[in-house]
Amino acid sequence: MQSTLLLVTASPHSRLAYHALRLAQAMQKKQQSFCVFFYQDAVSIANQYLWRAEDEISLTQEWQNLHIPLPVCVSAALSRGITDQENATRHQLHHDNLAEGFTLTGLGTLADAISSARHIIQF
Repeated sequence: MQSTLLLVTASPHSRLAYHALRLAQAMQKKQQSFCVFFYQDAVSIANQYLWRAEDEISLTQEWQNLHIPLPVCVSAALSRGITDQENATRHQLHHDNLAEGFTLTGLGTLADAISSARHIIQF
């Protein structure tokens, strides 16, 4: 089944990042088929140490609450200091900081999502 690809590229500090989340939540509620890919500045959403004030929405937690695959561009993530355990070991980094539920992946995953998507919406 063809679905909608939500290509999230906006910084977690921008309104667009929140709009992407709200659309994903609405699509899930309506049981519409969609997938997501985090790229460019949006990979920071996958940082488990991304701090928010208590009265602000945690984009990281809200995406996790959807219980869907959350692929993150590995190159964009590493260049912004975000890594999983495997890459931390490979690149001799002391800690990993990829939030639970997010996975680092290559652009091949994005290419596959684009080729099978009926619609692509970039935030």
